[in-house]
Amino acid sequence: MFNCSSWYKGDRGASSLDWAILRQEKEWGVTILQAVEKMDAGDIWSYNSFKLRDVSKGELYRNEVTQAASKGVLQAIDNFNNPNFKAQKLDYSCSDIKGKWNNKTTQSDFCFSWSDDTHSIIRKIKAADSSPGVLISLFDEEYFCYGVHLEDNLKGNPGDILAQRNNAICIATKDDAIWLTHLKKNEKGFIKVPATIALEGKDLELKEEPLSPFDVFNTNTWQEIRFVEENEIGYIYFDFYNGAMNTNQCNRLRETIIEAKLRVRLIVLMGGSDVWSNGIHLNIIENSNKPAVESWDNINAIDNLILELISSTEHYIISALQGNAGAGGVSLALAADKVLCRDGIVLNPHTKNMGLYGSEYWTYLLPKRIGFKKAERFTEDCLPWGVAVANEIGLIDGYFGGNNNEFVKYVKDQAKKIIELDYFDKLIREKKFQRKKDERNKPLEQYRKEELEKMHKNFFENDLNYNYKRFCFVHKIEDSTSETVQNLYQNRREIYRKRKWENIKY
Repeated sequence: MFNCSSWYKGDRGASSLDWAILRQEKEWGVTILQAVEKMDAGDIWSYNSFKLRDVSKGELYRNEVTQAASKGVLQAIDNFNNPNFKAQKLDYSCSDIKGKWNNKTTQSDFCFSWSDDTHSIIRKIKAADSSPGVLISLFDEEYFCYGVHLEDNLKGNPGDILAQRNNAICIATKDDAIWLTHLKKNEKGFIKVPATIALEGKDLELKEEPLSPFDVFNTNTWQEIRFVEENEIGYIYFDFYNGAMNTNQCNRLRETIIEAKLRVRLIVLMGGSDVWSNGIHLNIIENSNKPAVESWDNINAIDNLILELISSTEHYIISALQGNAGAGGVSLALAADKVLCRDGIVLNPHTKNMGLYGSEYWTYLLPKRIGFKKAERFTEDCLPWGVAVANEIGLIDGYFGGNNNEFVKYVKDQAKKIIELDYFDKLIREKKFQRKKDERNKPLEQYRKEELEKMHKNFFENDLNYNYKRFCFVHKIEDSTSETVQNLYQNRREIYRKRKWENIKY
């Protein structure tokens, strides 16, 4: 039996990656240990290291740590079956055993003053993101904060809230400022939501600092959607926290695509470096006074976004998935003409586990790629797909690169080759012909109508399925079948119903 832990060889204790970020380590790794009675003291069966990027703990876990762990487990199994292999003892006298005991991090390890060095503040927030977050005080109340970005242009007194942008807030530090995209009030029952939504009801009166996706900056700021044009190709980056896309984000991304189509003929949807998309924003829906209505608005917004891509018959579109995709985020990717993935990411093209039939034109896009039988099987089984399997069955068109830099270079090379093809115009004509052919066979409007009829029932009529499963998901409740949890849910819904009439968000 093995344990999988992320750290230097010999490191023991919890919070290893937290400490690595706080200590500004340049390299880290994953150790596969033999399980023994003493914590983290077993023999070492494999070890894989990686460079520690300047990103959040959550992003490192979803990318480098996951890949190193997967590789390490396979190595450990091979080593276990190799009679000539001997696992390495945990001997601190060995030169390559660099680790030590690490205490579990607490809020005291993450706390900071707004007068501290800005980069120190950012490092602490990243070390605690996406869990547990760093506890800060705003309007004499405590909030956990997440999603930090450096701001060079706005200045003010340390701790002052200077501006808002797309539901994020900008707070001054000693020498610069930072953007915080998400907050969670430090009270039982509250969940992580965009910052201005968490602060709703407070006397913010903040100046809006709008930023178009087409604005170009040479300094640090937070730009949630960004357009970059290179060699007649338009790259659209959308970095949505944890891949959740609310109604407004779907609408803004659609507007960006519409504008991009006026500038270029080949568009590459780059997503973010961490997560591509996970579909509708369940936390905002759960936080809403009218979750069914918010769900309906959100699903229609993402449907409109995907329809914009499917209907783009004058343009060639590539989806470039640097990170994982789930639910409607997979459909979003499949709406492109070519789907490329970074090696090591995972796709979850289903919504059944959340009590949803699914929309986002999946009944058109998924069978078109892999056929009806495979589409039914994979959406019913609710299993994750690795890129090798996805490529083999035709869901995607290729995968490449062990890291983001390698993958982005590969994508740009592919995009350049496509637009320089002598028969590029022919590709567009064939695309237009196929879309007309598909439309004659069954109109897109019909796919949408059939999907949304089922989704409307999921949202508005089945309170103990989608609504209950969403509640358990956003509140991170694993044993959703227990009577205690079901009572908690019913109590929460009763509180919600009472407060709704007072126009107060729970």
